[in-house]
Amino acid sequence: MTNAKPVQTFVDQYKYKGMRKRLVQLIASKGNFDQRLLRAIEDIPRHFFFDSAFAEQAYEDKAFPIGEGQTISQPYTVVYQTQLLNVKPGDKVLEIGTGSGYQASVLAAIGAKVYSIERHAVLSEQAKYVIRHLGYHHIKLYVGDGTLGLPKQAPFDKILVTAAAPIVPEVLLNQLTIGGIMVIPVGDMETQQMIRLTRTGETTFSEEKFENFRFVPLIGEKGW
Repeated sequence: MTNAKPVQTFVDQYKYKGMRKRLVQLIASKGNFDQRLLRAIEDIPRHFFFDSAFAEQAYEDKAFPIGEGQTISQPYTVVYQTQLLNVKPGDKVLEIGTGSGYQASVLAAIGAKVYSIERHAVLSEQAKYVIRHLGYHHIKLYVGDGTLGLPKQAPFDKILVTAAAPIVPEVLLNQLTIGGIMVIPVGDMETQQMIRLTRTGETTFSEEKFENFRFVPLIGEKGW
């Protein structure tokens, strides 16, 4: 793997803590969210995942470029997707698209056992650097084609896809446990609808549709 340079000096000043509190208040005003998720947003220094030159922009409720054509998701989107996933402590969760590592850290903070796959080795290395500093040693990171999942580590209780798929990849559905949940944005390159699928049997799934979002494309054999 490519050796990644630190993206941020790990200093969490009072001003950043105050900015996180205001961010949490903003997100909470947009919906009835799990308090565990809001605490995770307040506790995790999001600016650690940014280059130091952009640290203060970490606490705007916006997506932000992280290199390799990828972004760190808008905090509201992170909370929205994670709430739909209905994570229980101890759940084995597969994340498709590690990116900065922020979403994986939020999942870990609410008690998930996280397996995260990223196709860009440099981003995976940067994410590992920050995640290890935060102390989330139980997050397992992989480099590869996320559209194929991690069949050797399957099955998973939950699967979270953080990039836009043209269709729901069947190979990922088959890596869910019975009763398992997958949350994935599906649509064209411009707009996607958030979909939650629950595995109800060996070959059966239920589907629920939610709000529209805009994500970077899911690239791979079963994606774009």
